[in-house]
Amino acid sequence: MKRSHVNEILKEADAFIRSFGYILPPFAYLSPEEMKATDHSLYVERSMGWDITDYGQGKFDELGLFLFTVRNGIAADLKKGTGMLYAEKIMISRDMQISPMHRHYLKAEDIINRGGGKLVLELFAPDEEGKIDRVKDVVVPIDGRMKTFSAGSCVRLDPGESITLMPGVWHKFWGEEGDVLIGEVSTVNDDRTDNWFELDIGRFSTIDEDEAPLHLLVSDYEKYLA
Repeated sequence: MKRSHVNEILKEADAFIRSFGYILPPFAYLSPEEMKATDHSLYVERSMGWDITDYGQGKFDELGLFLFTVRNGIAADLKKGTGMLYAEKIMISRDMQISPMHRHYLKAEDIINRGGGKLVLELFAPDEEGKIDRVKDVVVPIDGRMKTFSAGSCVRLDPGESITLMPGVWHKFWGEEGDVLIGEVSTVNDDRTDNWFELDIGRFSTIDEDEAPLHLLVSDYEKYLA
């Protein structure tokens, strides 16, 4: 992705988020220079901040996702079973923009439609090896009620509705009838090691630096803050 495109997405995303009365935390608006000058150790350690991905395919409008990690624990806390064991994200899935089929090894997550269009999720259960089971039913909680769906069903969530995905559940999602603001509340989030994609794709984008970054992405931290 070109950095100029990333910068435009950041501006559009911030405006969309604010239109629903959700305000990002102050560290979201630090310039790269301000981020370097402040104590950024927690942001780096916990991968907190802006995240834009086209999954390395160069087709963001078709295959992509905007995310901002507001808070996050660390994997060491999960191993201890105590400490900050949770994470929170705000995301935007554009109308008919696919987030490809994947599952998580460790993370359980509540996915919440915070406003906009419908949020559509295609679901599969895992087989004994963790791969997609295209026959078995999927059982998931939706706003406190257990629901059973046949393999490959598409669940549509209106604003205010949510679904809980336990580790292993395969899911693909997109916005329908408009862009969707999505909340995610989960156990500790680790996007570098806890994603298993159906396709051979990457989680983070390669950035073509055609202009200076407006704000750093999580994937920029190693390069700019090392």
